[in-house]
Amino acid sequence: MNRDWIATARTLSEALPYLQRYTGAVVVVKFGGNAMGDEQAMADFARDIVLMRQVGMNPVVVHGGGPMINDLLGKLGIVSEWIRGKRVTDQATVEVVEMVLSGLVNKRIVQAINDQGGRAVGISGKDDDLMVCEADDPELGFVGRPVEMNVQVLRDLYNAGIIPVVAPVATGVKDNETFNVNGDTAAGAIAGALQADRLLLLTDVAGIKNKAGEVVTQMSPAEVHDMIADGTIAGGMIPKAETALKAIEDGVRAVVILDGRVSNACLLELFTDHGAGSLIRSTEPRIKPHSR
Repeated sequence: MNRDWIATARTLSEALPYLQRYTGAVVVVKFGGNAMGDEQAMADFARDIVLMRQVGMNPVVVHGGGPMINDLLGKLGIVSEWIRGKRVTDQATVEVVEMVLSGLVNKRIVQAINDQGGRAVGISGKDDDLMVCEADDPELGFVGRPVEMNVQVLRDLYNAGIIPVVAPVATGVKDNETFNVNGDTAAGAIAGALQADRLLLLTDVAGIKNKAGEVVTQMSPAEVHDMIADGTIAGGMIPKAETALKAIEDGVRAVVILDGRVSNACLLELFTDHGAGSLIRSTEPRIKPHSR
């Protein structure tokens, strides 16, 4: 028992440089994948977010909700059409998307954070015109691509000690338009507009893997481009990698693609030497001896 106490104290002591490093930092966290449907995983994630806020960071949570959308569409008997592997989002579908993301999923995450002692407020990309979109591909209907970001509402919230939780539903350039936005895309656009210190993309894999199947812990944007070009980065990892590249281009200091199924994944990445997942950045770290 005493050894456990000593180990805990040592862990806290070793975290000091990272706590100092991230004081006041804006960290955008994209939460999604299987962890969203697991009550304990949701509670663990919420606790990590509350701890980040407690030690002086400014976390902004952006979430997805694909499985929940599929479930409700099935119950309502709405059949989806697919083009090139992407769902066509017609008017009926986008209404379901908004109900699920802005209602059910968003409020579950808000409640989980509040249950852990945090102060969270849920909004969508529609609120205060946070995210204004155009159609990403006319064939896909109401699937949006952000063209204008108004992030002052997020600054107002976290400067007041509140954790914003953002549903990736956006308004359009035209009146009365609603767009469904990919969760990673929304998180990247928000992180870029906030000039965030970190964008953490939580997913269901350990990170970006090389041709040998090993997770690459650090890489530059140029290396990511090369891995996409030669097919090493493929399938569902391509849009995540492209989101990371766009975020860095927009001014985000670093992006990490990490496994959200791992307990305390965010804390491992931010507050330990080892880190977690694959970190992409084009600048050197500001403190030593942090290896990431």
